[in-house]
Amino acid sequence: MTAHEGATVLVVEDEPSIADVLTIALRYHRFEVMTAGTVRQALTMAERTRPDAALLDVMLPDGDGRALGRELRVRQPDLAVVFLTARDAPTEIVGALSFGDDYITKPFNIDEVIARITAVLRRTRPADVLPERPPLRYGDLELDETTYSVHRAGRTVELTPTEYALLRFLVRNGGRIVPKEQLLRHVWQYEHPAESTVVETYISYLRRKLDALGAPVITTRRGVGYGLA
Repeated sequence: MTAHEGATVLVVEDEPSIADVLTIALRYHRFEVMTAGTVRQALTMAERTRPDAALLDVMLPDGDGRALGRELRVRQPDLAVVFLTARDAPTEIVGALSFGDDYITKPFNIDEVIARITAVLRRTRPADVLPERPPLRYGDLELDETTYSVHRAGRTVELTPTEYALLRFLVRNGGRIVPKEQLLRHVWQYEHPAESTVVETYISYLRRKLDALGAPVITTRRGVGYGLA
């Protein structure tokens, strides 16, 4: 069974033709699919069925998809959230990624949508039964591979699933500088990494959370990538 097989995706899109294309493609790839055209419908459906992932249009007739994403995450912290947006300005993208797992700009390629959702679910959807694993440690950082929790100097660090996946990859690489392209492949599962600000955005989120509990731990090698001090 693949990481996503049997996973349920909530598609929130008010344009019927787009919703139909997404639904057909997702079902073809063995996802369970629910659709909603408004914020209100989406909240009702999510409460009833608890989906594994939500694919959210940013502009909805009765509200903002980003606000919907925040509310869904409050109700279900392990929910994977991917945004569909016609806006590609850096401020829009950063705003969406501050609590979501990925974003896709319109017009989109349907194969890319499937690949992005599959990749996000690999990061966020645990196996039904997880073996007991020893924690990962680097300096005063400790990552529990069973509970997906993080501590620094004994204090809990609250991370999103994508933030956790990024930090775990850096920890597994020790003090080595990891190229940005490698992070895009291994953390975001991008088959053909292109220019993207997603790595820089998530590095800034990690720094903000980790540096609040100690000395700066993430280093930057300009033009190359990132590592741990």
